[in-house]
Amino acid sequence: MKDLLRQLGKGTRVSIKILFLVLLFTSVILNAQGASDFAIGADLSFLKAAEDNGVQFKDDGVIKPGLQIFKDHGYNWIRLRLFHTPANTRRPLPNDLEYTIDLAKQAKQLDYKFLLDFHYSDTWADPGKQFIPKAWEELTHEELVHAVFEYTRDSIFAFREACVLPDMVQIGNEITNGMLWPDGKLPDNWDNFAELIQAGIDGVNAGHDTLPRPKIMIQIEKVGDLEITKAFFDNLFARGIDCDMLGQSFYPWWHGSLLDMREVLHFMASEYKKEIMLVEVAYCWRPAEYKEKPAPFPESPEGQHEFLAAVHEIVLDIPDGLGSGIFWWEPAVAPRPRGGGLRNRGMFDDEGNALPVIQVFDRWTRW
Repeated sequence: MKDLLRQLGKGTRVSIKILFLVLLFTSVILNAQGASDFAIGADLSFLKAAEDNGVQFKDDGVIKPGLQIFKDHGYNWIRLRLFHTPANTRRPLPNDLEYTIDLAKQAKQLDYKFLLDFHYSDTWADPGKQFIPKAWEELTHEELVHAVFEYTRDSIFAFREACVLPDMVQIGNEITNGMLWPDGKLPDNWDNFAELIQAGIDGVNAGHDTLPRPKIMIQIEKVGDLEITKAFFDNLFARGIDCDMLGQSFYPWWHGSLLDMREVLHFMASEYKKEIMLVEVAYCWRPAEYKEKPAPFPESPEGQHEFLAAVHEIVLDIPDGLGSGIFWWEPAVAPRPRGGGLRNRGMFDDEGNALPVIQVFDRWTRW
């Protein structure tokens, strides 16, 4: 908590009494929700590929399956991305339908809940790029809307048939600037974009049949910018789009301070009255991102642990108990050269040993 308050803003002064009340409030929320109701999650989309290629992950020196290591530390949700046809790209990533179903099966065997992240692309979709799948490049807007519906419906049906129906589905990935460019690019094509989002939602509804409907999430990546967050969701909801969950990404070197993040999350809860998750969170365990400005926490194993603990406290403090979970992004990947790659943000060192950050939730889940 000391580190959290230090990071919330320069000159912040909080009395011991207020500090005690914040800690008490955190405890009350957890007791009211129960650990099983709060999503302690990880996006482990690359995990199967790493292990299939011989990577071994260790916890306290013992080699274990990656999913089991996270389960042992209280993780209860997995997030998996889905690309349309990654084979159509120059460097295909593994996250096609078959691969994702196989990994979802492994997770469900360990009683994980499952968030499915549709990218609606053959490769990465994010604020800087939303490449349309090669199979859809020549479609008109009306044809594209229908393709999104059918693809979403058929994918959800495939997961259902494999007995791994997602508990939650994300329509698009980090979509502040729209999706399926140029047809759904924002800010110029809001009506097109809304129709594409609705087609995805309708596809989820059509694909699950009579089983409980997966919750619908909309994720953006502006948790440090209240003005853009408000403009996005106001525009979306004004066009009749509805969802169950609001998602944000938080990488502090891109998205601002913990204070910025806290302000936006509190605004979202009070303004939209929907559950909120941080579905992408990460911090480096060795120097990588903060080379020209001070780091809010040391880029070290200990600093990484402090960062996640601080973020956890802020999410728990979202008004009306609407803070519903945190997902660390890609904590278990294959080793890469020191100083570069996703491994810097992971939860394992270069020898595959679990770092202290993986223990953040132990105190809440080991009763």
